[in-house]
Amino acid sequence: MTARPVLASNEFTPDLSGASLRIGIVQGRFNESIGAAELTACRAELERLGVRADCVVHCTVPGALEIPLVLQKLAQTGRFDALIALGAVIRGETYHFEVVSNEACAGAASVALDTGVPVANGILTTNTDEQAEVRAVEKGRDCARAAVEMANLLRSIDDAAR
Repeated sequence: MTARPVLASNEFTPDLSGASLRIGIVQGRFNESIGAAELTACRAELERLGVRADCVVHCTVPGALEIPLVLQKLAQTGRFDALIALGAVIRGETYHFEVVSNEACAGAASVALDTGVPVANGILTTNTDEQAEVRAVEKGRDCARAAVEMANLLRSIDDAAR
């Protein structure tokens, strides 16, 4: 039977300091204007939180289904404290919307669980272009904050377990 680490702290508070963090962003190019709006807002928020521009890597992929594979590849490098997935899947007239939405989002979650690297999921799934446009900027900001907070939380848990 293996011993479990005892945490030195009983409470962890949100830490939004991005200093010293390395962030990877994977953006789907399908519905590119939405992803571009998310990216601009995300980068601005990361900078506001103290993440240095040279500590942010940005990759683009054809669409939402390709995002999880590149997230996984980035996570496996061991170079990133957190990852961000950006893109948009907008409902059409076929079942394809459900397949792409479900698989892309499940894939992003799997990367986080399989690698231990937090993934902030900014893959918007909306009924219309207008809904995506309205949500893009705030989702980009939200993902930046989530990535920084989760990276810091995992570091704090690791530090407390030592």
